[in-house]
Amino acid sequence: MKTTMKKVIYFFVMISFVIVANGCSEDSEDAFDIDLSQDDTIDLQDNITISQKDADALLFILEEEKLARDTYEFLDKTWGLNQFANIKKSEQTHIDAIENLLKQNEISYTILPEGVFSNDELQAHYNTFKVDGVKSVIDALKIGATIEDLDIKDLEDFVLETENAQIINVYQSLQCGSRNHLRSFMNGLDKNGCTYTPQFITQDEFNSIVNSSNEQCN
Repeated sequence: MKTTMKKVIYFFVMISFVIVANGCSEDSEDAFDIDLSQDDTIDLQDNITISQKDADALLFILEEEKLARDTYEFLDKTWGLNQFANIKKSEQTHIDAIENLLKQNEISYTILPEGVFSNDELQAHYNTFKVDGVKSVIDALKIGATIEDLDIKDLEDFVLETENAQIINVYQSLQCGSRNHLRSFMNGLDKNGCTYTPQFITQDEFNSIVNSSNEQCN
């Protein structure tokens, strides 16, 4: 009798172990907050702590997108061109996208007042853009092309330096927007009989962008 009871207890213990090991209990599923109702593919990306390198990159891109928005705000007030009026709004959505990533990953950040940057290089760019941007409409449009040229290059570099799929997806979406912005500024320059020579991306990549149609970005 004792032997039989031991076998029964052993049997139930093993069954419980198999259930827990396969994550079939309600408690284990709730702990990971996984919803399998629509797709049997489990994405645990949100549960992965991002690296300090990725965090630093996000903080830099946040300010670089702010550089674009603040510069276009200034140039819009100066020249009143549709490019600056429309694209500054798009740059705000770029800022929002990076902010969402920072919040999701509980990374502290601060957005400084308009025209103020914690990164010295970005501050120097803004100061130069304000001086050059009031010289002429052509100079203002070239500044727009320069900013998008820089954004595309930096985003390309950061995509190569991360393995975080969520971050890559956002970066690529921002790149798509920057390519459309570059096309818009180049269209304005072309109508004024002027051009722009890329300073950051290659000439081949630049030509490929400006000679193709606007993209539908996520």
